[in-house]
Amino acid sequence: MELNENADIDTSQVEDRRGSGGGGGGLGGLPIPIGGGGLVGIIITIVIAVAGGYFGFNQLGGGSETGDNTNITQECSQQGALDKLECRNVLYINSIQAYWRTATPENFNIEYQPAKTVIFSQRVNTACGAADSGVGPFYCPADNNVYIDLTFYQVLSKQLGAPGEFAQPYVLAHEYGHHIQDITGTEAKMRRAQQGASASEKNALSVKLELQADCYAGAWAKAATATTDQDGDKIFKSLTQQDIQEGIQTAGQIGDDVLQKRGGNPVNPEEFTHGTAAQRQQAFSKGYESGSPKSCATSF
Repeated sequence: MELNENADIDTSQVEDRRGSGGGGGGLGGLPIPIGGGGLVGIIITIVIAVAGGYFGFNQLGGGSETGDNTNITQECSQQGALDKLECRNVLYINSIQAYWRTATPENFNIEYQPAKTVIFSQRVNTACGAADSGVGPFYCPADNNVYIDLTFYQVLSKQLGAPGEFAQPYVLAHEYGHHIQDITGTEAKMRRAQQGASASEKNALSVKLELQADCYAGAWAKAATATTDQDGDKIFKSLTQQDIQEGIQTAGQIGDDVLQKRGGNPVNPEEFTHGTAAQRQQAFSKGYESGSPKSCATSF
């Protein structure tokens, strides 16, 4: 995977809440108190219990705050900006939204509504409520924002066994898949279907939603090298089959069955909320191979 160093990095599509003046936050460890302490990734079962999980919705309720893009805008306008993690991620976001700006009206006959990605450190307040880094990346339908602590990529690489560079845009593309579900009404249909359902039935409906978001991520990946910045310059110079395999590997490493095993628990399909490793890999592959969001259609 090679990004175009001449592509414009549009930082207006993100909101930096990592500290006063933006920027900062660092890439240190991500300690999470899970059952008495320890690092996230040692015991992962929390992601199955918490709304959102590894990668999904957060439905907590209440609160909001603002950020400051001064530092990130300055950093991403300098030479060698793509050496910086946050600048590469901004460009991934630019590509994903460029894709959906065209794909949404073409496939759903509605106009795309841009969504910002909020970059935070450790904790964040959202219109869905307060959350910490242990929830992992998530989308909040109440404010139409994606949220991510970039230290999550260390967890993904070192703790969850998904070290490939393409794991990062896959994560973001999955979250923007949830945004598409929100603006098309799919998420609302799923929530209505959950009303009055049993716990296991609610989880099964959640799995369908998550797998569709994986499929949408695959559809974006197929078109990624065709996406351009606001000046028409390509965002990606190249995207190889190895990159796609890294996305598939990442999907496998955060399947519910894998996470349950990693947490030392028996595999219980009734508690699945995101899908098995195989299901998530198949969903991403389906979107990529078809190159069409319509192939990701599901019903509730």
